[in-house]
Amino acid sequence: MSDARKPSPSGAAPYDALLLLSFGGPEGPEEVVPFLENVTRGRGIPKERLKEVGKHYFMFGGISPINGQNRELLAALRKDFAEHGLNLPVYWGNRNWAPYLVDTLRELAADGHRRIAVLATSAYAGYSGCRQYRENLADALATLAEEGVPALRVDKLRHFYNHPGFVQPMIDATLAALAKLPEAVRPGARLAFTTHSIPDTMAETSGAPDDPARGRPGGAYVAQHLDVARLVAAAVAERTGVADRPWELVYQSRSGAPHIPWLEPDICDHLEAQHADGAPAVVMVPIGFVSDHMEVKYDLDTEAVAKAAELGLPVARAATVGADPRFAAAVRELVLERAATECGERVVRCALGTLGPSHDVCAVACCPNPRAPRPAVAER
Repeated sequence: MSDARKPSPSGAAPYDALLLLSFGGPEGPEEVVPFLENVTRGRGIPKERLKEVGKHYFMFGGISPINGQNRELLAALRKDFAEHGLNLPVYWGNRNWAPYLVDTLRELAADGHRRIAVLATSAYAGYSGCRQYRENLADALATLAEEGVPALRVDKLRHFYNHPGFVQPMIDATLAALAKLPEAVRPGARLAFTTHSIPDTMAETSGAPDDPARGRPGGAYVAQHLDVARLVAAAVAERTGVADRPWELVYQSRSGAPHIPWLEPDICDHLEAQHADGAPAVVMVPIGFVSDHMEVKYDLDTEAVAKAAELGLPVARAATVGADPRFAAAVRELVLERAATECGERVVRCALGTLGPSHDVCAVACCPNPRAPRPAVAER
């Protein structure tokens, strides 16, 4: 009999705060180009090109929804923690826009916090979704050290892509999207699970060297997405009674040079292929995203919907997890699980699918920087 237990909600020691760490986004037209300059710093992209790239933001008044959605998640986390007796303050910082990560860490230190659990708003393994956040943390901590700020220890929580609190809301959102389609096409509607495209080489090196998912085609990034897609597709099949509903993992938001291979097919190309194959309808399920930020609002709700309209193909888009109470509860469980583990206790680690719970601490060789090695925290 196992002596592992579920973590207690009574406290999160050794942690004295949680940091919600996200990408950030502009909140007005005048912020779009400076924000994109932050995102692309060091790549030598001219300002005129950034104005062209920023047209997606200008279509929405120069406002990215991501900051507002992070405020909602912040409120949901604080509410869940309070209702469950978890006295752990929650802070928020961004990589690329206010509130900036370094400012939030400075605030944490000034408030007397020293051991910080970090939730990055990216569910999967990969350079952009994991290691780059850890590099940004290392940079911010180095800046604070130069200022003489008391040292902080930060521990990034494990990947949560297969946690029930992430998967179950996606299942319900997919069913809700199916229900929006005309009744006649629902039984034959196909599922397109979407995520951010990344370079093939980055996908192949994603995950830890000893990660069981790493040995599969595409590395951990693709394997983890496929595992979630199977879970959602199986649940939808069970609850709709349509056992043979076709589904596929597809990609969106490519931004690299045309000569560099990136993961395919693109969602718009996929919609064309589905239409040619006689699909009566498609439900787009953005399993790769935590919230309905700009890449969802533009690449799916604008560009992909326009392509579907051009084809005469009925489509619906499932909502992302956002501030769903089940996701907030999952974050609480992840904090308590990691806290108990740090205290030397064995705990039950929730995970669905075939890959099991992800590692707590990343390997040094995890998800390598595609340009040049850089210091990162929370690794060994």
